Amino acid sequence: MNVSQVTSFAQRARASLREELLDAATELLPERGYARLRMADVAARVGVSRQTVYNEFGSKAALVQAVALRTLAEFTEGIQQRLNAAPDVLSGVHAATVYTIEHAKENRLVAAALGTDVAEDLLPLLTTRGEPILRAATEVSMAYLRDRLPELRDTEFVAETMTRLTMSYLVLPGHSAEEAADGVRAVIASLIESSTTK
Repeated sequence: MNVSQVTSFAQRARASLREELLDAATELLPERGYARLRMADVAARVGVSRQTVYNEFGSKAALVQAVALRTLAEFTEGIQQRLNAAPDVLSGVHAATVYTIEHAKENRLVAAALGTDVAEDLLPLLTTRGEPILRAATEVSMAYLRDRLPELRDTEFVAETMTRLTMSYLVLPGHSAEEAADGVRAVIASLIESSTTK
């Protein structure tokens, strides 16, 4: 084995360990929430030392943030598929919003954060400490809008508004996924019209 093969193996092993630790934390968080999650329990699920978890993530906050971003990546993939499959931008916005709200109900971690006392301390990851998630989701929307509507001014504002509205329907549900998507589509239609006709 040469040096590059050893390095490649070590990188794969570390990536695999990281995924196993994220899987363990994802399983434990709905049952325990942030406050009762212990790094030792995450380590025990994977069969490593607590120090190994700290070496990989640095802190419990960083571990939970990594779980949140990985969960967002799963959502983003589904959102991207719906945006790309839509015949036009507004249909894409509607389909992506419906998917986001419905998938949140099916995703054990997100559903727990939104609907259980045990995991309610995870809710700030979507609200007051939700900047990384907001930014990542907005970037997906911006790329889509730039590709489909190159003439659109204020692309970032439109994308961020779309993301914030969807998240608000997610965090404070009061409508069906279809109704929420209708609302998001109507607002975005108005913004697109005002941002392309000036």
